[in-house]
Parts: sequence; C-alpha cells; structure tokens
Amino acid sequence: MAVTLTTPNTLLGALQPKGATAKLASSIGTVVLGTLLLTLAAKVNVPVWPVPVTLQSFAVAALAAAFGWRIGVATVALYIFEGAMGLPVFATGGGVAYLLGPTSGFILSWLLMAAIIGRAADAGASQRPLALFGAMLAGSAVNFAFGFAWLLALSGQAGWIDQSAPLLSAYRGAVEPFVIWDVLKMALAALTVTGGWQLLRRFR
Repeated sequence: MAVTLTTPNTLLGALQPKGATAKLASSIGTVVLGTLLLTLAAKVNVPVWPVPVTLQSFAVAALAAAFGWRIGVATVALYIFEGAMGLPVFATGGGVAYLLGPTSGFILSWLLMAAIIGRAADAGASQRPLALFGAMLAGSAVNFAFGFAWLLALSGQAGWIDQSAPLLSAYRGAVEPFVIWDVLKMALAALTVTGGWQLLRRFR
C-alpha cells in the first residue's frame, strides 16, 4: 500500500497531481524547495549572541502547516543534513561545529515542531486559524524548551552566562527576548497558511 505523504487537508495535498509517480516527484521537489526557503529565512537575521533573531521558526511553522507532518519533517531533516555537511544554510554558516553550538537545541527541535504542527494540519487545522495558531504555539513551546535545555548544558563553558545564576542568565539572554516575537511569528504563519486556502478557493 502506498504511503500517503500528505493529506487533502493541507495546501500541498490539495495542489498535488493525482498520479502516484507525480505525487512522489512533487513531494521530493517540495522538500528541496522547502530547504531553500528555510535557508532564506535564516539569512534574514539580527546577529545577536548567543542566539540570532531569524525568521526560521516562522518558516518551519508555515511549511509544516502547508505540507503536513511527513513532508514538513523531511524538509527540516534535509535542511539540518545540508547544514551538517557544511553548506552555509544556517544563520551564520554551517558544519557540525555549528550544530554543536548554542543554537543546536533550537535547530534540532524544529523536527518536533514540524511534526506537531504538521499533524494538526493533516487533521484539518490548516483551515482553522485559531486551531492552527494553537498548534503552532505548542510547537514553539517545544522549540524553546529544547533550545533552553541545550543552552543550560553549555552554561558551564559559556562566557555569556552568569555562572552564579546560570538558569536565570540563560533564560534572560537567549529565551525571554524572543518569546513575544515568536508568538507574533506563529500568528503570522497561521494567517499565511489559512489565507492560502482562501486564495486557492478564489482561483479554483
């Protein structure tokens, strides 16, 4: 039995061709194109330390909501692989050393973020703004939890951490400033995808 890579509840599923071979080809092309979009989102950044401000969480959320969880996770996985192989797809470079740096927890947790949002989209949330926004907030919370945990793991050797209060220092320096921005990015991503459905209905 053929594996369903996405569902008709997603924009990708609604736009894909009918044939199995054509669907597979379009899915592969979508994954590759998705990594390019993630790279572009990474390059729109404010290079603050230790975690730069980028549009990547917006891109992950929007792509997962538009593609569904399988294609969404595959897109993020290929993107991380490209970065690990040394391609400069991340905010300030690429390579294994970059993945072992302060942003590692955030980057790797995008796999879970894409799975959470993509599953909600597959179930029909991509046409319901509030439901989709809720799923995106859940995915964003996982992203921050993993990112923060990784920052704490590095705290003993990080010059930007106040070693007398590492928990509070890591939170204030690398999480707190970005929370409100990520809420806004999730809202924009939800409106972008649900708006995509309105455009699709208008032009069909």
